[in-house]
Amino acid sequence: MRVFDARETRECLPWHALIEALRAMFRSGCEMPLRHHHSVEVAGEPTGTLLLMPAWQCGEQLGVKIATVMPGNSGRALPTVNSSYLLSDARSGQMLALIDGGELTSRRTAAASALAASYLARSDASHLLLIGTGRLALDMAPAHASVRPIRHVSIWGRRSERAQEVAARVRAALGVEAEAVSDLEAAVRQAHIVSTLTLATEPLVHGAWLQPGTHVDLVGAFRPDMRESDDGAMLRASVFVDTRAGACKEGGDIVQALASGALTQERIRADLFDLARGTHAGRSDDGEITLFKSVGTALEDLAAARLVWQSDAASID
Repeated sequence: MRVFDARETRECLPWHALIEALRAMFRSGCEMPLRHHHSVEVAGEPTGTLLLMPAWQCGEQLGVKIATVMPGNSGRALPTVNSSYLLSDARSGQMLALIDGGELTSRRTAAASALAASYLARSDASHLLLIGTGRLALDMAPAHASVRPIRHVSIWGRRSERAQEVAARVRAALGVEAEAVSDLEAAVRQAHIVSTLTLATEPLVHGAWLQPGTHVDLVGAFRPDMRESDDGAMLRASVFVDTRAGACKEGGDIVQALASGALTQERIRADLFDLARGTHAGRSDDGEITLFKSVGTALEDLAAARLVWQSDAASID
């Protein structure tokens, strides 16, 4: 069994190849039971989460990700999310690879947002706003820049020093203008793509702030009690999701808007299966406000893990 550390996993997942691997997997589909989601009590700290995410393609590969989300780790200078991915042969069950789950998850999450943006963001979108300063922010910027001509990146976070650090790293990595911002409303009003990457339980993005043509990329709020956008955003935007089953059960932005009546099932225009298969065209015009809610799916993990395995095999050959 091959073991891939974080560096090797990252090197096997270049943005263009990863986005196209996701596109291909959403077109073909796979067996994907709804992920197991369990609350883990931690004494004196916020409740943690255990996620088990299996997926397979008949006669090809079978994989499962085991992930923990522990909000209390921020006080220990440890990552909030820790995970590993086990890839096996779907015919024999033989274990093929153990892949760094943190790197795989961060990159496939950013790539899924970029895949959605390739259908939903304006073709000339050049100003990206990142709301959140965690690990994912450093992947989200280059992922979006691989599908849209991003020239300016704004970063908002609750800790200004961390936002400034992320801005400096984005500048160095992409060679674009990048700055930390303190006025969230003003930043949302100016951005072409607004990407939220937080564990917020109260809305950060308000529909009244959204300008015509904005694309909103909601990535946090993976539980029903979490939320990054308000009902106003749902009312004003054309709403898209990664998967209907996952978003309508677990994505707090979708679940709460459905409960309040700000959104109906019928108003969810399409998911990534529809977009990748061409059954929905995506953005209709430059003035449309689009909103994409991502909760993550085992399909994305499997597509990324297969790319890691195939890239390594190709390099050996």
